[in-house]
Amino acid sequence: ASGPSTFIPLGEIPQEGRESSLHQLLEAFVSAGRVDHVAMVMGLHPQYLSSFWKTQYLLLRMDGPLPYHKRHYIAIMAAARHRCSYLVGLHMGEFLQVGGNPAWLQGLHCAPQKLRNLNEINKLLAHRPWLVTKEHIEALLRPGQDSWSLAELVQALVLLTHYHSLASFVFGCGIKPKEEQDVGSSCWAPSPHSNSSPASGDSMRGSGGTDAMQEVEVLMERMKLLQENQLEEEGVTQEEMATRFELEKTESLLVPSSDILDPSLQSNIRCFLEDPEFGYKDFTRRGEQAPPTFRAQ
Repeated sequence: ASGPSTFIPLGEIPQEGRESSLHQLLEAFVSAGRVDHVAMVMGLHPQYLSSFWKTQYLLLRMDGPLPYHKRHYIAIMAAARHRCSYLVGLHMGEFLQVGGNPAWLQGLHCAPQKLRNLNEINKLLAHRPWLVTKEHIEALLRPGQDSWSLAELVQALVLLTHYHSLASFVFGCGIKPKEEQDVGSSCWAPSPHSNSSPASGDSMRGSGGTDAMQEVEVLMERMKLLQENQLEEEGVTQEEMATRFELEKTESLLVPSSDILDPSLQSNIRCFLEDPEFGYKDFTRRGEQAPPTFRAQ
């Protein structure tokens, strides 16, 4: 039967109304209006779910310097960096429920400049956190009309990093949307080149999924030819073979430099991204100067 996860059978996941150690916690969820699929999957580990739910409650609903609607908008910004359509759609709904301005959901360009100023540190924390410097913090705290207070910025950064991590959980567990989540009918069809997991079995049966599988097959064939050539060319070193493989992998478009350019990527994610080409880059590469890092003793 269809369940909250692509990878976990429905019968193994705690459900509403079942007798379990999660009964009281699930009742609290229901009283809040929903039991989302993240909670249902995480219910396999009740103690972890209890800690997670308390953290979510503190971040999103308890007193703090940021108003509720801005907290959800920051969650949208963080999830969009990782192309996590599940979290983007979920918090678009939450944003509206707590009185957020619907115009902001048309894209980051419609949000206040103060929120837009988080874009730079959001993309760095999402993809290359070792590049964050004190100057990035100073720029946000600098006095002015759109400046952040220290308390606001701390809460914003915690939200960003929390939802960057939660996006990985969603992908790793194959979290699927609930049927009533209908914030845009195309919201749940991930790009075949993105790092997202399929929202349903049908998502990989389209032309995009077919193309992705064909690319994998082509890459495997090239790898096989390279191995055969290595046996014939006794003078080829391992380093040379690795270089050839990386070249073939790049040319195969299996790891494109900018999956955001894929036209099948959802518009509801693309509109929350500025500088979409910015992505992960290896922390250290042989022969290159190591990037600057924070060091703690």
